Amino acid sequence: MDTGEHIAYISSIGATSWGKPLFITGSAVAVVVFDFAFLSERWLRHNGRLTKNYSTLEKVLSGGAILFAIIGACGLIFLTIFDTHHYPKTHSSMLVVFIAGYIISAIFLCAEYQRLGVHYREHRILRASFWIKLIFIVVELALAISFAVMSYRGSTNKAAILEWTVSLIYIFYIWSFIMDFLPATRTRAMADRFGLPQRSGDDEMAMNANQVALEEDHVSRHPEIDPQHRHTHAYPTTEEQGLGNRGTYLNYPSGQQVPAIPSDRYRGDASSYDSQQPMAERTGPIPTSRNF
Repeated sequence: MDTGEHIAYISSIGATSWGKPLFITGSAVAVVVFDFAFLSERWLRHNGRLTKNYSTLEKVLSGGAILFAIIGACGLIFLTIFDTHHYPKTHSSMLVVFIAGYIISAIFLCAEYQRLGVHYREHRILRASFWIKLIFIVVELALAISFAVMSYRGSTNKAAILEWTVSLIYIFYIWSFIMDFLPATRTRAMADRFGLPQRSGDDEMAMNANQVALEEDHVSRHPEIDPQHRHTHAYPTTEEQGLGNRGTYLNYPSGQQVPAIPSDRYRGDASSYDSQQPMAERTGPIPTSRNF
């Protein structure tokens, strides 16, 4: 450590003869496994093991997250190879690539999960994952800026503390992906897998179909009354015997409810006319088969 430095940087430990091999190996394994998790998430979502993407934009966001995660992984591997004692400028540049790569990757993932949470509101795990990634973005960005400021001012101990904090939060961020894979443990069978979400166009078509069905049902329950029948028929025709019929048929004043006519009273000809019907109800022309 340098003079006045009481807290060792991770980079300083990784630059020692015994620490460099461990630093390179541990970092390489961590980022490869982490990037494999990104690819697995994409594959599981495509196959319905996780909630499927609603639009092409969500797939583009997922692809962007994978791309910048790979860039961040390369930055971490290279900064372990080019240690801070022998390659200070390259080491600092790769540190920026590492932090920026994973922050941008988290931004893409955050945007994807926000859109998924809108379309799958019943799955609260998507909302929780979104907030975890958003918190990671804000906290890591703030810590990275603070680390750069403290390093520039020569506050080595404070900068070392910030470097360790950034690394620990990055580890927690990696572990948070376990939550994203939990739904896949319940969708091994094809019958349990997620289907495509219903699009807004499908919702509109379904609403239109329901409206048409309601209108047809209303028409069937309330047949339209032919205005001419009100002047030529004593009673409504069979098609006009709906509960909502009110008319000025010869034997029914305007506005009076027209009752349904029993089928055994009218069979379509004069011979089937019920002779026991009250005289008041038989006023007007006797219905014929043409009328019915």
